[in-house]
Amino acid sequence: MVQLNKAAVGTGQRIYDLLRAQIADGTLPAGACAPSTRALAADLGVSRTTVTAAYEQLAAEGFLVTSAGRVARVAAPPVPRAPPGPARAERIAPALSAYGQRVSGLPMPALHQPKKGDVNFLYGAVSARDFPSLIWKRAYQAELLRQPDSLYYVAPEGDASLRRALQAYLGRARGLVCESERIVVVNGTQQALDLCARVLLDPGDTFAFEDPGYLIARHCFEASGGVPLPVPVDEHGLDTRLLPADGRARLAYVTPSHQFPLGGVLPVRRRLELLDWAQRHDAWIIEDDYDGEFRYGQRPIDALQSIDSNGRVIYIGTFSKALSPHLRLGYMILPHDLVPVFRRAKRLSDRHSAVIEQRVLAALIESGAYERHVRRVRREYERRRAALLDAIAHLLPRSARVTGTAAGLHVTLWLPFLDSNDEAALVAAAHAKGVGVYPVSPLYAAPAGAGRHRPAGLILGYASVPVDEIRRGIQILAGVIGRSGA
Repeated sequence: MVQLNKAAVGTGQRIYDLLRAQIADGTLPAGACAPSTRALAADLGVSRTTVTAAYEQLAAEGFLVTSAGRVARVAAPPVPRAPPGPARAERIAPALSAYGQRVSGLPMPALHQPKKGDVNFLYGAVSARDFPSLIWKRAYQAELLRQPDSLYYVAPEGDASLRRALQAYLGRARGLVCESERIVVVNGTQQALDLCARVLLDPGDTFAFEDPGYLIARHCFEASGGVPLPVPVDEHGLDTRLLPADGRARLAYVTPSHQFPLGGVLPVRRRLELLDWAQRHDAWIIEDDYDGEFRYGQRPIDALQSIDSNGRVIYIGTFSKALSPHLRLGYMILPHDLVPVFRRAKRLSDRHSAVIEQRVLAALIESGAYERHVRRVRREYERRRAALLDAIAHLLPRSARVTGTAAGLHVTLWLPFLDSNDEAALVAAAHAKGVGVYPVSPLYAAPAGAGRHRPAGLILGYASVPVDEIRRGIQILAGVIGRSGA
């Protein structure tokens, strides 16, 4: 008979735990009869149903063997594990696919976790206080109160209401004219890039990208086996004269409305040259419009896709900067020929993006609330940008210069009196003083070397920093720069 303490047993869970423990320690050996449910229930003063439920759970997990009309028995133990062999000097690496090996070898930038009280000029971050919490909550509650007939998967390309709303909004805000059928809703820019890499590149294919440029995009294409071909940028963006003339590049990744990270805006002549290059070489252009809604002093620049007459541009947009990166909502506008395959690839990837959030966003766009929000935060971001430029002008050495100020949510600060090799020490010293700044050098394809001198550069995001904190952060940075020998 199993010995159980009546006072310790009050639920079926405890009966289960104690029986399993006695099986594990050999008190109930393999093949031994377990007490009958009736007898154990009477002995413990609990209902037979409670005991039966515990036995059924143990049987389902393979600890007991039961059958109708027979006493339950303890199951045979599993095959014992082989004793561990002698310690190895080296660990055996796990077996990975070629994709896994490529991903494992890619250096990934750390996710920054600022300390409370820090002034963090983190690019890509927006302020939680700017999120339209009240209107989002109302629209979300309204969507929850709608009772659908059933809950099932939706089309992989996204909810029809959001795609229709986007079609109208993008025509107004970005000069884009397209059918809603060409829009695919994705989980942020990153999923769009991943789909492009897997659908458009084979291992060994060459892709052109801006140098310096968005590191995670480059890594995404490299993880799929693409061979990077860096194309230098200048103050206007991608230098289209340096695109490969031999047709080896399958695609080009560009940020024409606000080049990341240097901030140039690609002029129309270069845009036309880029489109002509893609047409001549049967290549795709991936246009990442990551913060195109935020241009100061004039209307946002029309997207490259708006002048593409040959269906070579894949346009990627996001709500991460206007609302929040936490939403993980973005979208693609695809050439007609690519729509079917991208829909299939999206379905294989994750079925579809979150539906309730799509419908809430559609309601905000249709009501005009989203555009009012964008106008409001654009004014606020313009105030923060002005505060940052003023602080740099008054607190940093006069030779410091800033690029990328016309649009977006970050600027690049160049310190010509320091070398790019000084960036790491400068960044570490600033972080130690509670100011988050980020070096530009890791975004170049190759480090500066002999004959390729670059000044030290820092990327300063300002969207998440309150105006009164911006000056304090630059004042601390000025002290750090002074101690660096400026």
